[in-house]
Amino acid sequence: MGTTKIYIFLFFFTTNVIYSQKIKWLSLDEALKAQKIQPKKIIMDVYTKWCGPCRLLDKKTFGNPDVSRYISQNFYAVKFNAEGDEEIFFYDKKYSNPNYNPDRKGRNSTHDFTKFLGIRGYPTIIFFSEQGDPIIPLTGYFNVRQIEPYLKMIKRGDYAVFKDSDDIEKYIENFNYRFRQ
Repeated sequence: MGTTKIYIFLFFFTTNVIYSQKIKWLSLDEALKAQKIQPKKIIMDVYTKWCGPCRLLDKKTFGNPDVSRYISQNFYAVKFNAEGDEEIFFYDKKYSNPNYNPDRKGRNSTHDFTKFLGIRGYPTIIFFSEQGDPIIPLTGYFNVRQIEPYLKMIKRGDYAVFKDSDDIEKYIENFNYRFRQ
């Protein structure tokens, strides 16, 4: 194999690896432990098994190569079933779902951590600071174009200087989009 062919092969191989990167989803406990070693913000996808927009968010938005690469490089990504039976330890308090029924099809009881976060709709994306403090929730389905400004705003810390929702609207209005759809 000639040198040129090797370079072409390496280019396509590395490009494919970079652009096909999938998000490595963690539990909240794993993400909080990782923050102590290497501080990063957390993005949490709060979903339910029966939720159609949750599946769409997973496939269309989180499955987008630009979105998945950006999240993987800049955040700890957490998946949390809002009606699941996982035990959550957050701020020295244990949260569970005492009414969870593993035999139930469709909707289940709401997890206590979901209630603590004040989540009332699915999907909801919640961002947490490097110290584990909740920053902002985004409720509903967000496509690639809709989520990009929030990902970058949270990563850069721009949200910290906003006074109100008008500042966020101006930020998005003037945002320079880069992700492919």
